[in-house]
Amino acid sequence: MDELARSFEEQRDHLRGVAYRMLGSRSEAEDAVQEAWLRLSRSDVSEVANLAGWLTTVVSRVCLDLLRSRKSRREDSLDSFVPDPVSLRADTKAPEDEAVQADAVGLALLVVLETLAPAERLAFVLHDMFGLSFDEVAEVVGKSPAAARQLASRARRRVQGAPANDGDPSRQRAIVDAFLAASRGGDFEGLLVLLDPDVVLRADAGGGESSGPAASKLVRGALAVVEQALMFSRLAPYTERALINGVPGSVTVVNGRVQSVMAFTITEGKITELNILADPDRLAALTVER
Repeated sequence: MDELARSFEEQRDHLRGVAYRMLGSRSEAEDAVQEAWLRLSRSDVSEVANLAGWLTTVVSRVCLDLLRSRKSRREDSLDSFVPDPVSLRADTKAPEDEAVQADAVGLALLVVLETLAPAERLAFVLHDMFGLSFDEVAEVVGKSPAAARQLASRARRRVQGAPANDGDPSRQRAIVDAFLAASRGGDFEGLLVLLDPDVVLRADAGGGESSGPAASKLVRGALAVVEQALMFSRLAPYTERALINGVPGSVTVVNGRVQSVMAFTITEGKITELNILADPDRLAALTVER
């Protein structure tokens, strides 16, 4: 059992990465990994030649079950749902010190993944992100390899049509800084010039009583987004640039507690998407690494 536990710990980071991309939730990813350990500890794997592959399959099946069970529960709030960041760090690096994690995955991509059917999401994550063969994907989803390929292809078309960050990190940092400066100063024109005309703002304040006066919402268009940004200008003095999953964004911290996290999608020098997590229950588990 000790040897099995050591082998599992060697795979924990990989399994957590798979589960996080499948679920977009830190807590659910940890639960899925823990469930994989419980199943491993109860199984005879003496004949398993590839334990890493066996564990990946188990975690994937656990995640698929979770995705299927929560799909109906999220339908009403899907427009404003923002996934959890897995990494939140103060962005104190110089632009030339590109501090992008090797396994970084932006919140904008996770938002798109939330719109996929569970089997499509699993096929895309396992094949396109982790390089599993379609034979392996087919075993998890219970379909033929050809069907698994089709699932990944449909997911890929949806993902490729979504906004994505481009340009170098120093340019992204400059645009985030300009956005924060304009917000602090209540500079309507300064904000407007930074936004793509069709920009989307997605704010997730959760649905519990602890969400307080904040409201989840989906806002489209530069003028409407600027109006929302100026409404939150009172929190601007508490907002600083941060690395969210390795990508420049911002975090608002009041009295040591994270109040909101904002992820930017910047395309051709314009902000095309803003994803704001303001759910107090989920933010309570976040700290800013310095």
